[in-house]
Amino acid sequence: MIYRIHHVTSYGYSEPVLLAHHMAHLMPRPLPWQHCRRTNLRIRPQPTGGERDGTDYFGNAVHFFTLADAHRSLTVETLSRVELLHRPCPEEGDTPPLSVALEALEIGKTAVETAEFRYASPLAAPFAQLTAYAMPSFADARPILAGLRDLMHRIHADFTYDATATTIATPLERVFTERRGVCQDFAHLGIACLRGLGLPARYVSGYLLTRPPPGRERLRGADASHAWLSVFVPGHGWIDFDPTNDTIPDMEHITTAWGRDFDDVSPLKGVMLGGGEQSLKVAVDVEPISD
Repeated sequence: MIYRIHHVTSYGYSEPVLLAHHMAHLMPRPLPWQHCRRTNLRIRPQPTGGERDGTDYFGNAVHFFTLADAHRSLTVETLSRVELLHRPCPEEGDTPPLSVALEALEIGKTAVETAEFRYASPLAAPFAQLTAYAMPSFADARPILAGLRDLMHRIHADFTYDATATTIATPLERVFTERRGVCQDFAHLGIACLRGLGLPARYVSGYLLTRPPPGRERLRGADASHAWLSVFVPGHGWIDFDPTNDTIPDMEHITTAWGRDFDDVSPLKGVMLGGGEQSLKVAVDVEPISD
C-alpha cells in the first residue's frame, strides 16, 4: 500500500519573532516494513541559516533550521510518499508469560538496548494505581502478547476520546482519574502501565489513515498526527499497539519517529526570541494512491 501524506503546520504570532531555532520530526522513518519514497519539506519564511538534516539519539530523521529575520508567522509543510508492507505478528502462544519475559530482559544485549524504555520519562512515569490497573491483564501465566492485547482493549473501553479534555501538559494522573484524553494520553498511559510492570515501552508518532462515515467523501486536511506505543517482547522484538483504535498497527499506520514520550519526538519544537501570544493550525491528509 502506498500513501501520500501532506502535513501543514502554521503558527501565527501577536508580536514579531526576532530569532528562532527549530527542530522538526516530520520525515517518515525508514523501516523494514516502511519505505519512504520521497519527502519534500517547505518552510515559510525561508530559513536564514543553520538549516540541515540529521539523526537524533533514537535514530529518527530530524531537520534543524534557523529564522534570523523578524516574522509574524511560520508555516512548515511536508509532502511524503510512503510504501507500507505487511508486518507479521507472532501467535499469542509463541510469546512467554510476563515473569519469563522479565527474566529475559535482564540478559546481555537485550538488557542494554531496552533499558532506557523501562524507566520513567517526564510524560510517561508509572505510579502505583496505574501499575495496579495493568496487573490483571497479565495474571495466571498468560502469554505476554495476550496480556498486551487485553490491556489495549481495556484502555480503549475504559477511556473516552475527548479532544477538549487535555493538553500535552495534563498530568497522567489526571488522565487516569478522569478517564478522558486523546491519542497521546492513551499512548503515555499504556507506556506507563507497562513500565510499572518492568516492560520496555516506547512512544511512537506518525499518521493514521482515517475513513469517512459511510456515504460521505473524505475531507482533505481532516486527518491528524497520531500516536501509539511499542512494546519489546523477548524473542520477537518490538510490537506496536494502538489503544486509541484498539488495534495492532499494520497497513494503515505510518511511523514518523519514536522515543521515550511525546517530548522526544514532538513534530515541531524550538526556542524563540519574541512572538508574544501564538496560534496554531495543523492540517494533515493521508491518502492511499496507486503506484
